Amino acid sequence: MFIMNTDFIKGVVVPILTPIDADEKIDEGKLRDQVDYVIEGGVLGILAFGSNGEFYVVEEDEMERGLKIMLDQAAGRVPVYFGIGAISTKKCCRLAKMAVEAGAAGISVLQPMFLKPTETELFQHFKTIAECVPETPMLLYNNPGRVGYTMSANLVERLAHEVPNIVGMKDTSGDITQTAEFIRRTRDVGFKVFGGKDTLLYASMCHGAVGGVCTAANFMPELITDVYNKYVAGDLEGSLEAQFKLIPVRLSMDGASFPVAAKDMANLRGRNVGVPYTPNLPTPEGPVLDKIKTEMHKAGLI
Repeated sequence: MFIMNTDFIKGVVVPILTPIDADEKIDEGKLRDQVDYVIEGGVLGILAFGSNGEFYVVEEDEMERGLKIMLDQAAGRVPVYFGIGAISTKKCCRLAKMAVEAGAAGISVLQPMFLKPTETELFQHFKTIAECVPETPMLLYNNPGRVGYTMSANLVERLAHEVPNIVGMKDTSGDITQTAEFIRRTRDVGFKVFGGKDTLLYASMCHGAVGGVCTAANFMPELITDVYNKYVAGDLEGSLEAQFKLIPVRLSMDGASFPVAAKDMANLRGRNVGVPYTPNLPTPEGPVLDKIKTEMHKAGLI
């Protein structure tokens, strides 16, 4: 029987920003620079085209080009995962195969947005995608806030036990009971659950999460990886303090239009990652940006 190595699936994984030029093409130089920045900041993985990578506005050919740039620049230093958020099963399979051919270490698949699928439909959707790349680790991505419904613990338990290469997930529910249920029901098969909320990294790990997929690592990797590193070293008090230092900065993002705050904050730290894809715009001068600047300043980031 084929046993899949999933030891590398852990730590802070960054849903990396996608820097673009004036024509909304990926800016290769800035993307390479961002890859180096997050790796040097201590992340243990890069997620290409996650929610903060603006996957929903990137064309397929650009996704492939961006993924290849990231893989080339990472050069094996950390695993690069590829995020898939298409609605149709067929398109998800096409993207999965492309990512595996390019050399991605794994894929992460969001539940289909806009629809309200039954459990049977969802099970079939994820199973079909996993089976089209059977030797590649696949992570589920539960993001109820964005898609309008949650994956149930029953669904995740079934997928974890019945589909060999569905080996983990990211839970962005923000509901620690739900995250804990995903972990409890799948721990017998070594299923790897990541917390999806930067503010709950410590809490998620207390319940057995292997790490977090954390937007904050795009502009304050030293702060978010500190939570993880201290936790795994057994310094629970230090880890909690690092979490508390991060929380006000992370909460200050919530006043901004999704997902522009991550690029705003990277730029405030001198990262020069440019603007979001339209229709989004950078956060204008005013109370929201002032709050972001205030909290970043208090945390010693600017």
